[in-house]
Amino acid sequence: MTSKTFKKHLTMTAMAGVAVVAMAATTTASAADCFRGTLDKQYCDRNRDQTADLPLDSKDWANPSTIIFSYTPVEDPAVYAKVWDGFTKHMEKTTGKKVAFFPVQSNAAQLEAMRSGRLHVAGFNTGSNPIAVSCAGLVPFAMMAKADGSFGYEMEIIVPTDSKIMSPADIKGKTMTFTSPTSNSGNKAPSALLKSEFGLVKEKDFKTTFSGKHDNSVMGVANKDYEVASVANSVMNRMIDRKVVDPSKIRTIYKSQTFPTTGYGHAHNLHPEVVAKVKQAFFTFPWEGSELKKEFKKEDRFIGIQHKTDWAVIRKIDAGNGIKYNCK
Repeated sequence: MTSKTFKKHLTMTAMAGVAVVAMAATTTASAADCFRGTLDKQYCDRNRDQTADLPLDSKDWANPSTIIFSYTPVEDPAVYAKVWDGFTKHMEKTTGKKVAFFPVQSNAAQLEAMRSGRLHVAGFNTGSNPIAVSCAGLVPFAMMAKADGSFGYEMEIIVPTDSKIMSPADIKGKTMTFTSPTSNSGNKAPSALLKSEFGLVKEKDFKTTFSGKHDNSVMGVANKDYEVASVANSVMNRMIDRKVVDPSKIRTIYKSQTFPTTGYGHAHNLHPEVVAKVKQAFFTFPWEGSELKKEFKKEDRFIGIQHKTDWAVIRKIDAGNGIKYNCK
């Protein structure tokens, strides 16, 4: 090797070394920029909005030929497949893709479906929204609202009409029926309330059981299968409107503050062009005369939401219950 060739080789080697160092520095910086907060290790939240960012590499973006959509499993999936039929057809026209309604049977199944990439757009119930955001990469963007822009529902603790339970304090020594562990009104909010306001601790001052769904709890109380239960009154009111349950058989002993209702969102890695069209489908859906309007009645539009602010009260309730979003 000549002196000139050696110097050239040395220069190229040095440049390569600089490139390696620069690449390492970039990787380190990128790792440092990957703030997560409560998010699972597979996600990043660089803009600190408390939801997962779109992957930096476009190769990791999902652009499915068929968009899979699901609604939170609070009632009979068969009923809601019909309710959402007109909406899914509207989304097909807006996105130019096929849209399939996925009738999930449980919150856990819905969470796993999005986490594994089998679910692209979904409405997660209030309590499971923070879990879906942290563990499944959900990015919430919409919620149903009334004409005046108001939204939400209340948690109600209900008993059979002739029950001797007159207030939450009387739950001591009884069996309280919750819906599912991830539900806000069906578990987390009433658990925090009973402890903070009435000094009642689960499994210490009263026994607990789970019904699986809000409609099961409502029917269970009406039929006197359950002594006392906590439910989302939005679900109970829809059941009353459909004459599924007789309201004269139920009495409310507590009604909470208003909580945000089901939050609709997309998978964090859904292609941004698809996301834009999905959002367009939500915000341009014609409610008048639709099955959605017949079912939800008071709501007649979707409004934009921010998980960081609109779900702050729910995360506060979770913190009060000592709940951490441990993703498995």
